[in-house]
Amino acid sequence: MYIYFFPHTVRRIWNASMSEVKKEETAAAKPVNFIRTIIEQDLAQGNNLPRYWCGHPAPYSVQLAQGKPDTARIRTRFPPEPNGYLHIGHAKSICLNFGLARDYGGLCHMRFDDTNPVKEDQEYVDAIKDSVRWLGFDWKHGDEDNLYYASEYFDYMYQFAEHLIKTGYAYVDEQTADQMRENRGTLTEPGRNSPFRDRSPEENLRLFRQMRAGEHAEGSMVLRAKIDMASPNINLRDPAIYRIRFAEHQATGRTWCIYPMYTYAHPIEDSLENITHSICTLEFDDQRAFYDWALERIVPVLRTPQFEEAKAIVQAMSEGKDSRAVPFMKAAFEVFDKLGQSKPECAMAALLTQWKESGVPEDVKDANASAFFELLNAHPEHFTPLLQAALSVVRKNFFLLSHQYEFNRLNLTYVVLSKRKLIQLVTEKLVDGWDDPRMPTLVGLRRRGFTPTSIQNFVEHCGVSRAAGGWIDYSVLEQSLREDLEGTAPRRFAVIRPLKLILDNYPADKTEALTAPNHPQKPEMGSRALTMGRELWIEQDDFALVPPKGYRRLTIPADGTPAKPVRLRYGYVIVPTSVEKDENGAVTCVHAEYLPETKTGTAGADSVKTKAAIHWLNAADAVAATVRLYDRLFTEANPDAASDYRTLLNPESKRVCRGYVEPSVAQSAPDTHFQFERTGYFVTDRVDHTAENPVVNLAVGLRDGWGKKA
Repeated sequence: MYIYFFPHTVRRIWNASMSEVKKEETAAAKPVNFIRTIIEQDLAQGNNLPRYWCGHPAPYSVQLAQGKPDTARIRTRFPPEPNGYLHIGHAKSICLNFGLARDYGGLCHMRFDDTNPVKEDQEYVDAIKDSVRWLGFDWKHGDEDNLYYASEYFDYMYQFAEHLIKTGYAYVDEQTADQMRENRGTLTEPGRNSPFRDRSPEENLRLFRQMRAGEHAEGSMVLRAKIDMASPNINLRDPAIYRIRFAEHQATGRTWCIYPMYTYAHPIEDSLENITHSICTLEFDDQRAFYDWALERIVPVLRTPQFEEAKAIVQAMSEGKDSRAVPFMKAAFEVFDKLGQSKPECAMAALLTQWKESGVPEDVKDANASAFFELLNAHPEHFTPLLQAALSVVRKNFFLLSHQYEFNRLNLTYVVLSKRKLIQLVTEKLVDGWDDPRMPTLVGLRRRGFTPTSIQNFVEHCGVSRAAGGWIDYSVLEQSLREDLEGTAPRRFAVIRPLKLILDNYPADKTEALTAPNHPQKPEMGSRALTMGRELWIEQDDFALVPPKGYRRLTIPADGTPAKPVRLRYGYVIVPTSVEKDENGAVTCVHAEYLPETKTGTAGADSVKTKAAIHWLNAADAVAATVRLYDRLFTEANPDAASDYRTLLNPESKRVCRGYVEPSVAQSAPDTHFQFERTGYFVTDRVDHTAENPVVNLAVGLRDGWGKKA
């Protein structure tokens, strides 16, 4: 016997448990989108109540027997497959699922869909967990550790598959893959039934158990759902739900030699975990019908308490003991397209078709009503889809099944997000690994210098909708990083392409400390000391023998007119006097004189007017560093449109320079961000950087340089 709390009782307990949090206030401050609207409606209407949670995934008989009313107002999940590294597209799903759970007083599960043993690896599992945590999210909530693996549910999935076989909704097919493909039909033509489709449940069960025991060769047979080969939705034309794979699984070893298909496993995983809102991208839109079909057909074993309750309610209706009988019949009549092809369902379809002319009975004693309830009471396991819809007159989502919602995927210019192409870039060594800073992977973006906040803000700016096909320009992602680092990154000097500058009138034995702010707009971030001596490093671009029009930095006029003064930032005004060249005529050193009275912060600082200020480093204590300048990996906005995307790789996407940085940059920890003044935002490389051998990566320029080039 199952003890069932009435919905209002559970709702009272549930609301009391949430009295100390005000997640609605947080949610109200967030952008409005259709998923938030759905969640708010579900919460207002109690569409996922009563819901129990025993602390771990399980069929509802276990949840109810061992659990308590679920204090999580909603449950979402992020379900990656451990066969690659996460990319920027996954970040949208991560932020959405974890963010919604956070904002509505819920919990988000981390679940690995490890149903394909051929492509999965522990390396990917560890990398995925690390990336999610880096983004700022966690699956541990108090006493709950909501880290799960689909492979933990293999026993349940097998049990549910046997239930489908026993009830006539699954069969073992021995056609070849080519034959199944040929018989599947097209978008305009119906498919053809398999010659093995009408095997008895007993024969199918025997063969399926033989598959489980490893008695049949890989590819020799599959288990297929028995739905409708003429369905206009090609995904409902008897899709495969189990296949034979003699491969070692990274978690279960060789315990199994048959594995569930993702489309079958996914809805089961959701409902075992009490997921209320299963959120995925639009390419799964056509799969939602099978998602619902799979859950509704296994209700007797997945949601046994509710199934028993449904049978009792229907029995009471048939006996005239429940006043909701007529509304229930009307609701069933409205959704009788949910009926399948079993004999009881065909009989029910014939009966409900008659109601189109005669109308829905208004009395349970009517002969048509009696026939209706007789079919339901005799074969309830065949009518679970109908019951799920029609029992809405009792309560919404009667069987507490998870529901799938689809949103638009992230389409970003100048990258490829196909897992196959990303793997190809790595295996063909077209990039320097999964964490190459040019890659759109989260480990790559992290190494490039992107921050969790910048990615979260970027995802939020992209929005959530059901409109497919829109593209986000890569510059939007870059701007999100600029906005984050502008207020947080301390300023430093770095000379990327060094050119020696000698101040001829500066005492050779003198050095002095100059003061520079760590952030010009944030005095609370303090200041730093810059040492200055006779020999300095400046950028090559800050001197020009033949200056272009409008050039205001160091140059020596060829006509003999006086050179224009230029300020050394936080230091003195200087005037160039001469240059040294190598045998090829290239400038190797600039000589200048400094004006002692113009020191920044003194009374004479403004005594000489200048139109430019340049950065510099003292040659005596500047630290040599490797500077990696990264740009977009592809030259065209949509590399996927090319016949071979590899032909569009940008040869200038990575340039390595040997420059100089302030000593404090060299001494900083890996993964530390700076703004190199007048240059861009940089990060000390999280892998290669050391104090002895500093390595810095260009995260993003101060402005969109790509747009100017284009």
